[in-house]
Amino acid sequence: MPTTPTSRRLRVLLAFDKFKGSLTAPEACAAAAAGLRAAQPDWEIESCPLADGGDGFASILTRAAGGRLERRQVTGPRGDPIEAAFGLVPLARIPVRARQRLALGSGLAADATVALVEMATASGLALLPPDQRDPWQTSSLGTGELMRAAADAGAGVILLGVGGSATHDLGLGALAALGLELRDNHGEKVHPPVPARWDDITQFGAGPLALSLSNGLPLPPVRIACDVTNSLLGSNGAAAVFAPQKGLRPADRARLEHGTVRLALMLTARFRRPDSLIDQPGSGAAGGIAFGLMAALGAELVAGFELVSDWLDLEARMQAADLVITGEGRFDASSLVGKGPGSVVRRALALGKTVHVFAGMISTAEVPPAVRCHALATTGTPGAEQLARTAVLLQQQVATVFVSP
Repeated sequence: MPTTPTSRRLRVLLAFDKFKGSLTAPEACAAAAAGLRAAQPDWEIESCPLADGGDGFASILTRAAGGRLERRQVTGPRGDPIEAAFGLVPLARIPVRARQRLALGSGLAADATVALVEMATASGLALLPPDQRDPWQTSSLGTGELMRAAADAGAGVILLGVGGSATHDLGLGALAALGLELRDNHGEKVHPPVPARWDDITQFGAGPLALSLSNGLPLPPVRIACDVTNSLLGSNGAAAVFAPQKGLRPADRARLEHGTVRLALMLTARFRRPDSLIDQPGSGAAGGIAFGLMAALGAELVAGFELVSDWLDLEARMQAADLVITGEGRFDASSLVGKGPGSVVRRALALGKTVHVFAGMISTAEVPPAVRCHALATTGTPGAEQLARTAVLLQQQVATVFVSP
């Protein structure tokens, strides 16, 4: 089992994901760094905030590659205007392995720009208070507006992170923002095309998808960063697994599933895609926006954490470190399945590194015994108070663990 030496100058890598509802990934890294500096002021600290396609995806990757963030007013998940950002990064500044994962072929110019669009900033669950979370009434319209803005800004490819969504609209809201017309029996537009109005939708616009971008060009290729393997329908599908987290009542699941089937088949027919696209792993991501964009735009899925890891050069950073510290809001068996801190843990152990995990709550049943786990939760502390003090608790816990004896 690796040990944590304390008698010499160490190189430490901090690779935290977000603590949902309390800290962003950069904030978690900053809190841990403050605690570590208090305990071991001579240690070398490198911070590498993580993103998995959800909150922080666009800002973390844009800043890591020296790009710029552009802000726009868009339509929020319940129709209110909000401000959201997308990133623009020159293709040449993205590490080669990350570029290869985008599978762009030779058609993209060397001086092209990659746009990073984050669904969570425009159509995210965290944008809504609990009593406003309802997949019947939420739309991905703002995500489509960000995609349009990115294309208008000259992006050669759009990389969309779809984690943390508030929607189950098959991406119809986003497609409406990009020019898809959804109409009722009288030829009137159904807008926004939220699931509560799906029964009204009987036809799509007859012409080609009219993007009407200000630069006169078609929408660039779209890649979707996604670690979800759920298909669109069934017991492992979007309505069964994700919609309850967004406010769906159990009694409404069958109705939502029925509507999903009908609109999905309309999309495959409209864009001449095989119905088997419904069964593709990942098609259920973010309330089916992955399916909708694959059907209408030919979007392709990219393994989210692997892309982020290559983008951030995480492997080289771990190799250079003596000690790896990671964490997130909750660390359990699901954390070890293909994303975020769990992937950091597995790879760091394979490299023979000492690994510590700090999380709000930890279930260690399936965590490798070589991993040192530290939970921030304290018995009897109210949930809201715990969340409000997460940064302080993380800083204190790190300082306590690593203070020299």
